[in-house]
Parts: sequence; C-alpha cells; structure tokens
Amino acid sequence: MKEQVVKLDDAPLNKFHFKMTALTFGGHFTDGYVLGMIGIALTLLTPQLDLTPLWIGLIGSSALIGLFLGSLILGRVADIVGRQKIFALNFIIIVLASFFQFFADSAVELFILRIIIGFGLGGDYSVGHTMLAEILPRKNRGAILGSFSAIWTVGFVLANVVGFSLLSIGPDAWRWMLVSSVLPATLILIMRIGTPESPRWLINQGRAEEAREIVKKYVGQNVVLDDEKPILETKGTYAELFSKKMRKRTAFNCIFYVCLVLPYFAIYTFLPSILETMGLNAGFGTDLLLNSML
Repeated sequence: MKEQVVKLDDAPLNKFHFKMTALTFGGHFTDGYVLGMIGIALTLLTPQLDLTPLWIGLIGSSALIGLFLGSLILGRVADIVGRQKIFALNFIIIVLASFFQFFADSAVELFILRIIIGFGLGGDYSVGHTMLAEILPRKNRGAILGSFSAIWTVGFVLANVVGFSLLSIGPDAWRWMLVSSVLPATLILIMRIGTPESPRWLINQGRAEEAREIVKKYVGQNVVLDDEKPILETKGTYAELFSKKMRKRTAFNCIFYVCLVLPYFAIYTFLPSILETMGLNAGFGTDLLLNSML
C-alpha cells in the first residue's frame, strides 16, 4: 500500500526535528552560560585588571553589543550564502573567541573578545530560529520556538555552578571560568557539522530539486514541499525595515526588545557584583535563590 503524501508543514515530528531543535537550543544554552559566567568572573578580574566602573560596564555589556551586531549582519549574510553555513560558522567564532579569553591581559582585549563571542551568538539567534522554523511542523512550531528561554536559564544556572566551583583556584580563576565555555560550544559545533541546508532557503534560490532531496532524506520519503515557488516578494534590504509600510513594526519590536533585554541582561550580568557590594556574598546558594525569583 502506497504511503499517503504529506506536506512538510504537516509532517510528524521525527529524530531529525529533535536533533535540529537540540542544536538550536545549544545556541541559547551557550548564551546563558557565557552571560552567567561573566558576572562571577567580574568579581575577580575587576581588582586584577584594575577595572574602572566604565570598563566594568563595557565588559559586562560587550556580549550584548555583539549580539546586536551579529544578528544584524550574519542574519543578512545567511539570506545570501545559506542558513547552514552560518549555522556552523557562528560556533567557530564562539569557540575561538572563548579560547583566547584565557590569554587576555587587558580590559580592551577582553572587551573585544566578548564582542566577538556575542557576534557569533547574535548570528545564531537570527539564523538558528529561522532555520528551525522553516523545517518544524506547523502544529509544533510555536511551542518549540517559545521554549528557548528555559534553555537559556539552564545555561545560566550551570555557569553559576561551575563559576562558584572554580573560585577556589585563586585569583586567576576568572580565566578558567571564561575559557570553560569552549567545552559546550565545541560540542555543539561538532554536532552541527554536516547538518543539511534549509529546504525553504533552497526554494528561494531556485534549487527545488536539492530541497526535495533533503526533505525526503531527513523528514520522510512521503513528505513533499508545501510550495516550490520562491516565497520572498522583496530583496529584504535594511532600508525596507524603515519604509513607510514597515517602520511602525520595526519601532515596536526594537522598543519592546530594548525594554525587555537591557534590564534583564543587566540584572543577570552584574548580580554577583551587586551581592558582593551589599555583603551578601554567601556563594552559590544566595545567587541561585535570587535568580529563581527573577
């Protein structure tokens, strides 16, 4: 009996969907880990590098600056060269910059490396979400994409566990804290090698045959593309974001993101320093208790 033909949007979840979800979750986990670790590391490297309040703020926010630049630039590059290439490139950037943090001897060096890490993570936010949304079944898409923040928190909490465990090493413990992000990032990078291109991106490039082959190989022999016509009506330039048609949406999303992310990241990044200043440096227990309330 011949299998019933199913559209990509209506295909059941399989191991390929779960793998791509896990790899995309890995980006959020790494983001939470990187941002969670810098807060603890700042309490040690501030006196060691003789950081001024300005440099404490710059280093603490550097990854956020990189996130903005990475999502803006790499997201657009992915539209041109392909999702899969940037999906892997993001973590090559993160692994290398994380590794070189161990050898940073000045605030400027650390600031630049943290921006580069954020740049890779920003690219992953834009490309990972898009790539996953383009392959997930319609009925599961919202629930899966909406659960990313929970994975971010797991990464942040693990950073706290590892960070407080490394405090006993001594004054240079901050170097080991920061370089520890190489381990999860390298694992994710290795697992991302060989992942297929997004079928929907291939369709937009006029490469329908390649898209069909990927769908059959990874989703199911009886699964077909919903539509083999390119879905992009425009070239997707930055100028379009500020056109009369789009500027209200752009403004709303930017304002919402700023109001949500800036205080959220500020609290998480500088919480260990705040606790130390207030004399509440009881360690991991105090930090975890306060984080659970945020």
